[in-house]
Amino acid sequence: MREIGVGLLGLGVVGSEVAHILLQRSERLSEQVGASVTLKKALVRDLAKRRTYPFPPELLTVNVDEIFNDPSIDIVIELVGGEQPALDYIRRAITGDKHVVTANKEVIAKNGYRLLSLATQHEVDLRYEASVCSGIPVLSPLQQDLAANEISAIRAIVNGTTNYILTKMAREDLPYEQALREAQELGYAEPDPTNDVEGIDAAYKLAILASLAFHTPVRPSEVSREGISNLDPKDFTYAHELGYAVKLLAIAKQRGETLEARVHPALTPLDTQLATVDGVYNAVQVEGDLVGTLVFYGRGAGGRPTSSTVVADVLTIARNIAMGGIIKPRMELNRRIPIAPMFEIVTRYYFRLSVADQPGVLAQIARVLGDHRISISSVIQKELDEAAQTAQIVILTHPSVEQSVQSAVAELAALPLVNRVGALIRVEH
Repeated sequence: MREIGVGLLGLGVVGSEVAHILLQRSERLSEQVGASVTLKKALVRDLAKRRTYPFPPELLTVNVDEIFNDPSIDIVIELVGGEQPALDYIRRAITGDKHVVTANKEVIAKNGYRLLSLATQHEVDLRYEASVCSGIPVLSPLQQDLAANEISAIRAIVNGTTNYILTKMAREDLPYEQALREAQELGYAEPDPTNDVEGIDAAYKLAILASLAFHTPVRPSEVSREGISNLDPKDFTYAHELGYAVKLLAIAKQRGETLEARVHPALTPLDTQLATVDGVYNAVQVEGDLVGTLVFYGRGAGGRPTSSTVVADVLTIARNIAMGGIIKPRMELNRRIPIAPMFEIVTRYYFRLSVADQPGVLAQIARVLGDHRISISSVIQKELDEAAQTAQIVILTHPSVEQSVQSAVAELAALPLVNRVGALIRVEH
């Protein structure tokens, strides 16, 4: 058997699982490939650190040159995370004529097309299936199985941390801060959860999904995003009564000559599959003109699910090497579809207003909405505080323009009889 050498950059949660699989299942994996797949070296920061598995000491190195300068290493797995030094590592591997597998969503979202072009120049492969939804195979189907389809929309739950927090808020009526704290105690949320709760992580993943689905470059900076930190438990209760769940959705839709790309909390009808995705699970719903609606569902994070996809990418490359050729998945960005500004988006909206319990309040609210050409679908008074003489008013609108809604919200907040606009959540059907 020919030997195919593998170098691993990063031996954290995911890297440890990948190394364990490559070592413990070496014989089985080699049989599948038709060549001996051998883990040669793994880059670590601290040789003395206690690890999940007892790796051979000679496997570990703190010198990255031992991987890049080793001619017996054919495939480099990048699992260090973050944009740097990961981006430089991937470039160095490619220009050194080594194939690359990565799970790095930030690097791929920001630099994927340039890296794939570089890989093509050097006739090596770059695979990144684990960069979105980790253990759920969704990128390859978009590139291959669904290639004959015109994709019209993607709606996805792609961040397990925020989905866990929202599930706790919905099921247990927890405030956001408490649900976040529990997620951190369980290891689902980082000590600094900003990337997750502010939608940054989801925006990276949506940029990758949208680029592949619509064959147009979508940069993370072009994705409009809004986080979950301002959500209130009462809105989950009211939404459920109205037939909706509250989810952080990553949405990409083609609307005429433009593309919507946005991440934000959304009311999702309870009778849809996305509404039932709870806890740390992820789901990606794809609408194609030939296949209709497909949903890819599973654990979107964690060492074992991610390692499954990373090793699968390694095996794909190894098989191609063993067969004497390379079949590269490409980002065919042969279209240039402009990203629609958020203020042009048209959707339905959910308002929750705290107002004075006095006659004429609804008339004032209706006048403001009418002045901005916002049609009301329903109005419900949900709570009455007799001591404070205030009430909670919940409004659902018909489809309206985002710019008009934001202008109306600013005007409503200035009304003397409106104490505050407690919530503004978009509705996604």
